[in-house]
Amino acid sequence: MSLTVSQRLQRVKPSPTMAVSALATEMRAQGRPVIDLGAGEPDFDTPEHIKSAAIEAIAKGQTKYTPVEGTAQLKAAIVAKFKRENGLTYTPDQIVASSGAKQTCYNVAMAVLNPGDEAIVPAPYWVSYPDIIKLADAEPVIVSAGIESGFKITPKALQAAITERTRLIFLNSPSNPTGAAYTREEWRALGEVLQRHPNIVIAADDMYEHIYWGREPFCSIAAACPELYDRVVTINGVSKCYAMTGWRIGYAGGPKTLVAAMKKLQGQSTSNPCSISQAASVAALNGDQGCVREMNQAFKERHDYIIGALNDIPGFRCIPADGAFYAFPDVSEALNRKGLADDTAFAELLLKQGDVAVVPGSAFGAPGYVRLSFACGIDTLTAAVTRITRVVG
Repeated sequence: MSLTVSQRLQRVKPSPTMAVSALATEMRAQGRPVIDLGAGEPDFDTPEHIKSAAIEAIAKGQTKYTPVEGTAQLKAAIVAKFKRENGLTYTPDQIVASSGAKQTCYNVAMAVLNPGDEAIVPAPYWVSYPDIIKLADAEPVIVSAGIESGFKITPKALQAAITERTRLIFLNSPSNPTGAAYTREEWRALGEVLQRHPNIVIAADDMYEHIYWGREPFCSIAAACPELYDRVVTINGVSKCYAMTGWRIGYAGGPKTLVAAMKKLQGQSTSNPCSISQAASVAALNGDQGCVREMNQAFKERHDYIIGALNDIPGFRCIPADGAFYAFPDVSEALNRKGLADDTAFAELLLKQGDVAVVPGSAFGAPGYVRLSFACGIDTLTAAVTRITRVVG
């Protein structure tokens, strides 16, 4: 008997970033000295006070089911974080915690979108947005913004992409893969467009909020545009800024009706996120934030090194980022010099001849670029740049 998967799943692709990391791991197992710049994962260990909170939770027997949307303690910590750091006021029934921010994004799309709806995704985009939209039986509408515009869409481009079928927009700042962040003034300009279209829900992905060194203080769109508060879902998590990627806790604050729908969906899929991870996240959010500042300083130092080093490689062009831990150089000249068809072929060349794993820009909706993660030490980055330079010649 021939078995087939659903048409819904046939429309989506495996995560390109995970595929690159898996290949790099496989090559290292074969004895190749691969440097993996494909994974978006801090090289720091989870801070001790967070790990201790998890151990204490285990010792106290906090190993049972929790409410689907998270414990009262975690929701209170999230409410306090939004108020303290973002100036956003939420009540506990406006909060949902999930098994990672990826699930949060998925829950938003599933709660909002119907077949035939459209969702706007600025490009370069995080690789999962378009496929999450497709899993919700809707259509992603890509709005491209290249290096010349600082990888940020304009109000004019946003307005041009909106149709009567538009129901959702994903906005990620600082961005994965570019590190670009919107200023308060830029949010206000985009908000004026969105205010004219009251049927659009805004999914604000602030995951890299604390990995940030922009000229202005970090600002979320819900804070910049309070008139949009009733239809903004502000998404965040503990993975990046607390080096807790494996703990799998994301969260969101948003309209009560939409959060209730997300909770219902989660209750019929994964149910609650890990109880121990929730206890650790309470300690992360409520505890001393000095560890966050220390890691951010290290990421800034790596950023400053890698931007200059990449611009010294023939055929590379890379602009500074405002945050996150990715460099996103335009390599179109370099791949043309090598006679390569596209950025995928260029990434394959770096892996095969240089033992350096990067992610092709086409995976992020930006052909001609590559993404390099600098969530690793300076020595590793220096070795990677040496290898890339040798391959590019």
